Amino acid sequence: MWNRILIIINTFLLFISLAGNVNAEEVVGVSKPWQMGFREAASPVMERIISFHDFLMIISVGISVFVMALLAYVMIRFRASNNPVPSKRTHNTVIEVLWTVIPIIILVIMAIPSFRLLYYMDRTSEAEMTLKAIGHQWYWSYEYPDHGNFTFDSVLIEEEDLKPGQERLLSTDNEVVLPINTNIRILVTADDVIHNWALPSFGIKQDAVPGRLNETWVNITKPGVYYGMCSELCGVRHAFMPITVRAVSKEKFAIWVEGAKTQFAKEKIENNSTKKIAKLERK
Repeated sequence: MWNRILIIINTFLLFISLAGNVNAEEVVGVSKPWQMGFREAASPVMERIISFHDFLMIISVGISVFVMALLAYVMIRFRASNNPVPSKRTHNTVIEVLWTVIPIIILVIMAIPSFRLLYYMDRTSEAEMTLKAIGHQWYWSYEYPDHGNFTFDSVLIEEEDLKPGQERLLSTDNEVVLPINTNIRILVTADDVIHNWALPSFGIKQDAVPGRLNETWVNITKPGVYYGMCSELCGVRHAFMPITVRAVSKEKFAIWVEGAKTQFAKEKIENNSTKKIAKLERK
């Protein structure tokens, strides 16, 4: 009996802490005014994406500098005042081989880490839990099949209902809560049109296709609140179906699960009762 009372008290305290503002030490996965570059990485996948992006930027800058220097040299060396009688040469075997082989080498250098990253992003063979995200017009619903299979809807909080600390067009009424330092399999689908479950801080951008189950994964490295949005044009309210994920410790997650089972089971019963009453009234 006392154990049940302690669980209820701990669950209540956790829900209060989750409903409050983000702690100062937490990472908030949202873009900042005048920010340049990516959001701060909160998963190994995003860390590798940023590293690969920086690697490609070095190559791109090097190519740009080389081409600009070559153009400057050509404009100065072969200007009309220096060449009153222009050359009639049309072929140079060495140069033609070089401008064919060098780009191929550069592409191979880019392709090898690219394919490694794609395979790493695809899925995890050592998933510790599963989250299922289902896209609707125009909100998301979530299932926790490994934790009692409870479900809930996550809907945008309208601007007039926002509380201090909540983000405009990004905060939802029910947050997805996930544990940190855990390999999480994420299954994504939809029940009407194509949506896209995208969370920049995790390096995730996965299509949600009706009748198809797509898979991705995440291992969140830092606690905090992370925001994303549907990234596939899906109708008139496409811009109003955000994603809010709160990452917590494994201990807090276990407490939240116990409370969520009761909370969302009760809401499901109430919703089913309302639907039955409405159906009877229509008859």
